[in-house]
Amino acid sequence: MWAMSSKFFVDVPYDLLLSCIEHPLLTVDSEMHLSDALLVWVDAYAKQLENFSRTGEDCHGIFRQIRVSLLPLWFAAGKRSSCHFSKLFEESIESIFKLVNVPPINSMDVLGDGDLHHLRVRLTEYSKGSLLGLREYKLEGQNRNNLFSDFLTNKASYTWINMISELNFLRKGSGGKGGVAGDEGFRSSELGGSTVRPPGVLLFASLKVNLSGCPQITLAILLLSLLPSSYSIDLTLRKSIKHISMNFERLERDQCPISQGLPMLSFEAVQEVDISKCPRLHLEAAITCFSKSFPSIRTFNAAYILNFKTATLHELVQKCPLLCEVDLTIDISPLIPAQVSVVSSSAAITPLLSNKSVSVRENPGDVILSKKSGLLLSNITKLTLEGRSDLCDVGISNLLCSCMKLHSIVVCDTSFGEKSVLALCSGISSNYGNYPATDFGRKHNSLASNLQKLHIGGCKGVDETSLLELLSQTQMLKSLCLRDTQLVDQALHCFSGSSLEMLDISDTVVSGSALAHLVQGNPSLKCLNARGCRNMLPQESSTSGGEYYSSYMFKELYLELGKNCRLEEIALGWGFSCFSLEALQPAIMSLRSITVGLGASLGEDALKRLPATCPMLESVILHFQVISDTIIMNIMSYLRNLRVLALCYCLGDISMLSFGFSMQNLRKLRLQRVTPWMTNNDLVILTQNCANLVELSLLGCKLLNSDSQKIISRGCPGLTSIHLEECGEVTANGVSSLLNCTAIEDLLLRHNGPGIQKTFIFDAALKLPMLRKVSLDVCDASEGDFDIPDYAERCFLSTVKIARCKSHRCNYNFPANRRTVHKETLVLVWNSKNLFRTVVKERL
Repeated sequence: MWAMSSKFFVDVPYDLLLSCIEHPLLTVDSEMHLSDALLVWVDAYAKQLENFSRTGEDCHGIFRQIRVSLLPLWFAAGKRSSCHFSKLFEESIESIFKLVNVPPINSMDVLGDGDLHHLRVRLTEYSKGSLLGLREYKLEGQNRNNLFSDFLTNKASYTWINMISELNFLRKGSGGKGGVAGDEGFRSSELGGSTVRPPGVLLFASLKVNLSGCPQITLAILLLSLLPSSYSIDLTLRKSIKHISMNFERLERDQCPISQGLPMLSFEAVQEVDISKCPRLHLEAAITCFSKSFPSIRTFNAAYILNFKTATLHELVQKCPLLCEVDLTIDISPLIPAQVSVVSSSAAITPLLSNKSVSVRENPGDVILSKKSGLLLSNITKLTLEGRSDLCDVGISNLLCSCMKLHSIVVCDTSFGEKSVLALCSGISSNYGNYPATDFGRKHNSLASNLQKLHIGGCKGVDETSLLELLSQTQMLKSLCLRDTQLVDQALHCFSGSSLEMLDISDTVVSGSALAHLVQGNPSLKCLNARGCRNMLPQESSTSGGEYYSSYMFKELYLELGKNCRLEEIALGWGFSCFSLEALQPAIMSLRSITVGLGASLGEDALKRLPATCPMLESVILHFQVISDTIIMNIMSYLRNLRVLALCYCLGDISMLSFGFSMQNLRKLRLQRVTPWMTNNDLVILTQNCANLVELSLLGCKLLNSDSQKIISRGCPGLTSIHLEECGEVTANGVSSLLNCTAIEDLLLRHNGPGIQKTFIFDAALKLPMLRKVSLDVCDASEGDFDIPDYAERCFLSTVKIARCKSHRCNYNFPANRRTVHKETLVLVWNSKNLFRTVVKERL
């Protein structure tokens, strides 16, 4: 894994590379990492050859070792446009869908009776934590690239294969979580010609198993990887895996069949497991497997899996006692109370699921953590619950009180409220669940005093008083997100920390003077988001001298930022101007991301100079700015590492000249109300120049038609998010070719022509195994409405939004003077417990 990240990896000889890949002990985080590195190597190799097609067959040899059935769907879909290896990734997609389209217990049957070695995750002797005795050798380089270069030129005194084996362990240092010689595990004095470490010193490798984005992963495939290799060959043994999988669906958790004598292998070096976006993996069974095969697991990611309930978290921590980092993020509900007007709402208790989606049974009482079970969570240091609307404030507060070592918490857009704040601010020894008012203000030995990361954006249950108390106790914070909360100036003034590196106060009423005060005391600030803060503008004051002071502090904000900070990301709106950008110039030479929002006005000259001012930019997002071809051409031509470009509701004239540059690094593109002239021919050029897009949003491209679907799916097959609104007649003949983008997770189609089938939501959920969010408009329904899937038929869906319009008379009561306007939106939101049906007035 370390070697693949080196810039010298492309210099590895073909024979050596092939030998390493064919080696039975090759150990990588995932097949995706291996494939990506090999594609980079091949691209570099092809440039060195006059006739690549003549030797292309040789290069295909290194790809035959990739286990294509285990690639993430989004990765395989995106690589279908590869010049030389499209067939390989088509084969991958075909294999993935064969596995996805059968019940989980039949995962292995669909691929025949042959050797299923290609379905085994790469867990090797190195994953078992075997000890290596490293021999003495000298280093001439001071960093990882020089180290790798030295080995390439044979300056080391032993063979390549030994080097590869030993570097796999050396890269982790002396038990650290990452790095190589010269990083965490080694002091700089140990480098530069001296011995790396004394002979005979033994090192452990810390490894990761990354299965994220693989809808084909099931309990059967997981077991196949954790049992001896004979199970992938012997038909009798293979049937036992199927039998266990079938039994597990029928038994209670305390009757787990996995514990009944199976020869589970143990891989002690594995410390991190990621099963995010693996909806078909039986969670309870997987946790049992991980506890037996990965006894040293410390980090567990299961993001975007609705079926991961509180009871499942209890079981996870109980069976994996060393666990310290957990990420259970799910999609944020669009039903934000302060931003929507509810017309009607209802909830239905979820029924049992079909065999397409596997869940853990849970009692209603498990949702709120009990005092007894809370004791199991004492080792958790990092907890991420973003979007988990299925947890109430009391449940979150009880959970926090049981995590006494907590130093990072991300609970944005949850029910985190006053009780949760009390849990953080009270003494650690307090009895959680019972918070007397006197606990407020206890600043010593509280959870809050140890926090380094606190993200509570969108948590409306935290009032001004609670925020003030919380911020007064969090002096150790490095990362703070308070977006869209009841944050006021006084609370910011109470913050006494000096180590902030990231701050998000977007969509709050904080003033520029209060922010300037905080910036003065936090010179390490790297990321700042103050977009949507109307009070950033100098405020009028009735007090003598008050207006002058406010204006002075507003200017002082940008001067302080420019003088003290080295920013990497900024997002600003109200009051941000070309003069502000000039004041920031010393701080933004290394800027990677800039977002300019409503209320800002940079001007044409400042935007023209942006690539020269910030040459390292990877993300440029402009809202309501005046743009031109010259500005966009400068951005596209000079910012070669640009990965995100968004032009939203901008003024000025741009043409196709702006998009005539090859931008193969670009991953996300949003063009909203800026390209009304775009035709299918323009779309062809755009997709050719931006072939590696994963997110595409087009609004107001009125000249597009149904052929645009095929252009998009062929040009950008790896798209995971597609938003098309008011784009001519794109859906006038239904939706077909667009679904060839097989990895779509987020799909919005509105006012593009009335041809969408009534069963579209159900059909799309079946054809797109990763689909979680769908947004439609009844105006586009070919039969006037859409069928809504029930809980069992929803597959991976978490949110469905269906807007409805009404006829509105413009002037006189003539048909020609009537137009459609928005009326309401039906929002369906599934969480781990319920399906919520809500009708709101707003267009979401």
